[in-house]
Amino acid sequence: MMMKKIFFVFGLIVLIAKAVFAQVDTLMTNAGLDGQKIMLVFEKGKEHNHPLMAVWIEDLDSNYVETLYVAKSIGTSVFNYGDKSSGQWKPGVIRRPAALPYWVHKRGIEAEDGLYLPSVYHPVADAITGPTPKSDFVLLAGTEKELPEKFRVLFEINQSWDWNEYWSNTKFPDEPEYRASSQPSIIYEAVIDMNDGTNEYFMEAIGHGHYSGKDGQLYTDLSTLTTAKEIAGRIVLVLE
Repeated sequence: MMMKKIFFVFGLIVLIAKAVFAQVDTLMTNAGLDGQKIMLVFEKGKEHNHPLMAVWIEDLDSNYVETLYVAKSIGTSVFNYGDKSSGQWKPGVIRRPAALPYWVHKRGIEAEDGLYLPSVYHPVADAITGPTPKSDFVLLAGTEKELPEKFRVLFEINQSWDWNEYWSNTKFPDEPEYRASSQPSIIYEAVIDMNDGTNEYFMEAIGHGHYSGKDGQLYTDLSTLTTAKEIAGRIVLVLE
C-alpha cells in the first residue's frame, strides 16, 4: 500500500509539472476570490472521449453550496454541431437534460422550459464555465463562500454514445434524451475535513444519474456500467 501511495504521489507531481509547462490543460475558475483554493487533478481513463463535467460543493447534509466548474456547453446550452449544408461545426442551442442530471437538480434552478438546466437566457456565470478539456487537466478553483471545516466536493461526468450490453441503444425507445446519453453520468465524491492533517483527497464513484435526466436522484448501483467507469482514471483534490 505504501509503495502504491509513493507511485501515485510521484505521478501527481509529474502531472502538475506538466500543467505548469502547459503540457496539459489548466482551467481556472473564480480567479481572484478570497475563498478556499481547491485544485482538482484529473487523469483520463482509457475510455475518455470528450465527456462533459461539473464540479461543485455540498455540505455534509448533501445541500448544494456552489459550483466550481461546469462545461461551457452545459452552462449555456450552446453546443457546436455539424451543419450538413456547410459541412462545418456551428454553435446552436441544444438542451441536454441527461448530460449532468445530478448537478442540474442539485443546483435547483428551473429554466423557462421546465428543465433544470442553464439556458441561453439564464446561463451560468462565465467565471465558473470553461471548455471541455480534451485530456488530462488541472482545475484551479476558488470559492465564493467561506466553507465549513467539513464539506463534500462532487464531480459528475458523462459521455455520449457509450452503449454497452445493458445500456443498449434500444433500451428506452421512447426516451430521446437517453439516446444522447447512453450509459448515465457517474458521480464522484470526496469528503473534506480541514482538520484531518491532510490536503489530498481521492475522489470515489458513489453512483450515477438518471438515464434521461428526469430526476436528480443518486442511483448507487454501478454494476451495470462498464466503459463509463473508465472515462476518468484518477481524480484527486488538493487543498491550499
